[in-house]
Amino acid sequence: MSDQNVRNAGFTPSGITGGSLASSLMSHEARASGGGVPSGGPTSTLQEMGARGTTHSSGYTSSGISGGSRASDTMSKEATAHGGGVPRGGTTSTVQSISMGGKGGRR
Repeated sequence: MSDQNVRNAGFTPSGITGGSLASSLMSHEARASGGGVPSGGPTSTLQEMGARGTTHSSGYTSSGISGGSRASDTMSKEATAHGGGVPRGGTTSTVQSISMGGKGGRR
């Protein structure tokens, strides 16, 4: 289900779907970073997983983040970098929300 939610949001094997949540997120992230989408950010992470269908196997599941997974590692690094908490709108929270069907990922 998490892989389908990511595709429904517009992160697909053929790229980001125009007019989708994915394109809106990409546009917002590019403006915030001065014109480009940073590697490792929400857009690039979701697009990689949407293209490969690896959201669930990366540990972002419809029931939460799997221990010992890539998602768990990302969450730990992000929390450490932000003084112990995962920031709202960061990579972990955005990817997890969409993989669970939030932010427009469920149809």
